Amino acid sequence: MSQVVEHSEEHRGAFSSRKVFILAAIGSAVGLGNIWRFPYVAYENGGGAFLIPYLVALLTAGLPFLLLDYGLGHRYRGSAPLAFRRAHRAAEGLGWWQVGICFVIAVYYAAVIAWAARYALFSFDKAWGDDPEGFLFGTYLQAGDPGIGLDFVSGVTIPLVLVWVAVLAIMALGVQKGIGAASAVFIPVLFVAFIALVVVALTLDGASAGLDALFTPNWGALGETSVWIAAYGQIFFSLSVGFGIMITYASYVGRRSDMTGSGLVVGFANSGFELLAGIGVFAALGFMATAAGVPVDEVATEGLGLAFIAFPAIISEAPAGALIGVLFFGSLVVAGVTSLVSVIEVVISAVRDKFEMSRVGASMAVGVPAALISITLLGTTTGVYVLDIVDHFINRFGILLVAVVSMLALSWAFKKTGLLREHLNRDGSVRVGRWWELLIGVVAPAALTFILVNELIDNLRTPYGDYPTWMLNTLGWGLAVAVVLIGFLAARLSWRDDTFLGDPEIQAQQDERSN
Repeated sequence: MSQVVEHSEEHRGAFSSRKVFILAAIGSAVGLGNIWRFPYVAYENGGGAFLIPYLVALLTAGLPFLLLDYGLGHRYRGSAPLAFRRAHRAAEGLGWWQVGICFVIAVYYAAVIAWAARYALFSFDKAWGDDPEGFLFGTYLQAGDPGIGLDFVSGVTIPLVLVWVAVLAIMALGVQKGIGAASAVFIPVLFVAFIALVVVALTLDGASAGLDALFTPNWGALGETSVWIAAYGQIFFSLSVGFGIMITYASYVGRRSDMTGSGLVVGFANSGFELLAGIGVFAALGFMATAAGVPVDEVATEGLGLAFIAFPAIISEAPAGALIGVLFFGSLVVAGVTSLVSVIEVVISAVRDKFEMSRVGASMAVGVPAALISITLLGTTTGVYVLDIVDHFINRFGILLVAVVSMLALSWAFKKTGLLREHLNRDGSVRVGRWWELLIGVVAPAALTFILVNELIDNLRTPYGDYPTWMLNTLGWGLAVAVVLIGFLAARLSWRDDTFLGDPEIQAQQDERSN
């Protein structure tokens, strides 16, 4: 039996050290949302005062959930479906649900990276001219009426193909030579580039006005429920928890690793980068507001509007505009690639575990269809609308829902949190007490359920965007339901006979005693 377990782990691959695992986990957590979402969320929800509910959310939901994923993946030594299946026979569908979500995210996430790469080049000659918004939706994306069309846009399709070629090459190289090596290079580069961006942004005229707008505390906001909801939502979405990534990465770490200490490093590194992003973004927005002679609140925005409309306007006016553009959009590309790699790895790892495929074979079996769908849907004149709808629904009614269900299932239906707590404490430098089980079983799911219910009511009351009903029902609600159904259908496929011959941790302990 020990030979079966050893062969399985050698076949799956592993990170060469805890340090590489931490870099890979940080690379997954630090993504586009840290740069273009957190600054605006903080600004809109109390400014400096928002840091209080943000910290509370990190400690009561973000880190506990991160440790739950770590414990599940590290103890049961498998991809999300295999880890859930080893935890309990009835839990496997939860893992495949997460796999489906990751496949969908990978399809559209690559497009934003492609846009950012193109905009890094646009920064040199300020190709957007005096109308960044018109350039984005007109000249560049050539966005037509909402719908599904196959009119390809070469300026999107070509960089999108290059993004997928780079990502598939990383995936085919394996856990250490691909993901680990890429993280060891990209994460230091990302931090250096973003620190350089912040330094340059702080030298711009009006930077202090932007920082005042961001950090001036509105203490009254702490009494508003919506502010606390925003804090829990931001922490949850920025840590890459709840949809299989950290389960998968934790399964590649050595058996006697400090997972609780690793969790704290990853969690606080992610939050530190968000704070850094807030400083850089709002320093630049302060410059933009000062140059236009308007208050900061008239230029503050998030998401695509911040990245591809507000920042191009800043680049056009700033003394070191080209440098700011390369640093900003380059940071988006690097952060996006490390996150995309982690997302697609969830799918590849699950396919390898289930069907005993080679690394290269599974990478191609997963990556090529994902790339073709991505290029076909997102490389066209209607790509931006597809991205907007799918991103909205798969985040809210995919990731949020599976997170709540998995926490409640592991806590109350399968009663595994006590076992996972003992596993985390075996080699953890930070002890996890019974309070952790309370946070995972009650506090975190309650907070996320509140967010989920509010989102559901809002979307039923007011349909999202000005999109045709058929698009919302297929790309939105339909896709969110489809990943659930497909996930539990996938769980009915048979595993190889020796997959469940024994508990991986018990077998490892027996091997240690025999040696």
